[in-house]
Amino acid sequence: MLENKDYAPQCAEMIENQLRRRGISDAAVLAAMTAVPRHEFVPPELRSQAYDDLPLPIGGGQTISQPYMVAAMTAALHLQPGDRVLEIGTGCGYQAAVLSRLVKEVFTIERRPELAAAASAALARLGSPNAHVHCGDGTLGLPELAPFDAILVAAAAPRVPQPLLAQLAEGGRMILPVGDAEHQELRLIEKRGDAFPTKMLEGCRFVPLVGYHGWQEPS
Repeated sequence: MLENKDYAPQCAEMIENQLRRRGISDAAVLAAMTAVPRHEFVPPELRSQAYDDLPLPIGGGQTISQPYMVAAMTAALHLQPGDRVLEIGTGCGYQAAVLSRLVKEVFTIERRPELAAAASAALARLGSPNAHVHCGDGTLGLPELAPFDAILVAAAAPRVPQPLLAQLAEGGRMILPVGDAEHQELRLIEKRGDAFPTKMLEGCRFVPLVGYHGWQEPS
């Protein structure tokens, strides 16, 4: 079985070619992306592609996001070490692992029990004790643990889920893709009193956000 050091060249190439050259300059984010072993979060048969510039399937119609998108979304939130972060769409746990190296606590929600269990085990095994996996409808957030300094939504919503806006702390930031299966844009939203100024960042493509305030479960 290959050790982490065997993937070091691929990881270094990812950092340089996919992140730095595309404008990711946040040193803390780059350090977190270097430290988290991405190959540990993909199916064994796809490990040779773990550091490639593309999303990869992880089962159940879900994917691990493209490295650049993980880094870009994380950097856009301007996270601080004392922050409490909510992630919607745990998937394999990779994004939560990156976040866990940057903030005080990460709370992440996955609607599929089998993915939630696997992600929780991976995060524990790989040293992210401050990342807590919950299984449920991510569009509802975790009101009992709110407010959050930042919210990252790793699936595309038809519109911004109102419960998530309500769970932002004053000055908090939320990043999420909004759109349909074909056309999505990444939005960065801040909470300033009763206002939520929004910045459109770039086009993107994510799996659908399924839930009460998202898309309906496919039949």
